Formats: sequence, C-alpha cells, structure tokens
Amino acid sequence: MASIDQAEQTMIDNLARQTGRTLEQWLEVVRSGGLGKHGEIVKKLKSDHGLTHGYANLVAHKALKSDAGSADGDDLIEAMYAGDKAGLRPIHDRIMDEISSFGNDVQLAPKKGYVSLRRSKQFGLVQPSTRTRVDVGLVLKGEAPSGRLEKSGSFNAMVTHRVRLATPEDVDAQLVGWLRRAYEEA
Repeated sequence: MASIDQAEQTMIDNLARQTGRTLEQWLEVVRSGGLGKHGEIVKKLKSDHGLTHGYANLVAHKALKSDAGSADGDDLIEAMYAGDKAGLRPIHDRIMDEISSFGNDVQLAPKKGYVSLRRSKQFGLVQPSTRTRVDVGLVLKGEAPSGRLEKSGSFNAMVTHRVRLATPEDVDAQLVGWLRRAYEEA
C-alpha cells in the first residue's frame, strides 16, 4: 500500500498542474478570505475558484491543519480506536489485512474520524462510528442497496453505500467482494 505521504504529495503536485497555483498559493487564498470552517472553505474554493471537491478538501485540511499530513497517520488511527472504541480495532485490522492484497496502489489516508481508502480516487472508508460498530463506506455506482449493503444516506457524502460491522467476522467474503469492486472501479 502506498503511504499517505506519497499519495498526498501526488495530489499536491497535481493541484499545481491542474489549477496553475501551488498549495501555498491556495492557502494564501484561504487565509485572505477569512473563512474558518472546513465546509465554508470547500464551498468557496469550489464555487468561486472552480476547484474539484478533492482539491478543495485538500486545501481546506491543510489550511486548518486537520489532515493526516498534520499528524502521523498511525497516531490518528490509534486515537480513533482509543478508549471505549478500543474493542473495534480488530475489525479495522481485519479490513486492512484484506485490502492489502488488492494491489500496491491502495492508499490509506487517515483523518481524525476515519481512514479514507484510495486508489486513483477514494473508493471507500473505514470509520469507528459508535463504541460498538465500525462502518465501511463504499463507492459502488449503479449498485442498488440490498440487505446489509445500505444506501449511505447522511453517513458520508463521499461514498454511495455503507455496511455496518460489529465483529471481525463481519469482514466476510461478501464485504471483501464489495471492497474489491469499489477498488477496481476507482
């Protein structure tokens, strides 16, 4: 799996090529705009400057120092599974074991509350949502929700579906199949 540093650097390099401005120049745009909340920054960059959601999100995280690049990814994951969510770590580890076999281009991008699963774009995420459940978000275009494969709803706008997991055994062949399909489509 590619490191977050490699994936992030590629995105930063592409930001400059695609927009004509470096990350530092975009950060200055944000600083001069007086915006303080992540959503406000993303909305402004998309509407006023034509950035895609991914680039706007990157700039907002960097501006607020809330991204995985502002903290060690392992520390972010440790913090996610600390305290009353510690019992969920085996579910997370089982998912990571499974996706590690997908290919060397799987990228993990830990955030404060979830781990983004990326290839050329995000294909899923893993989030300890409650003290008893891990949610896996998937990007499966054209797939009708059915059974445990739910529509993502208000869970996360970056994914189309959600699967709720309570035990490591819930990381079964069906879930791995959905993860692999999302990975292959990314």
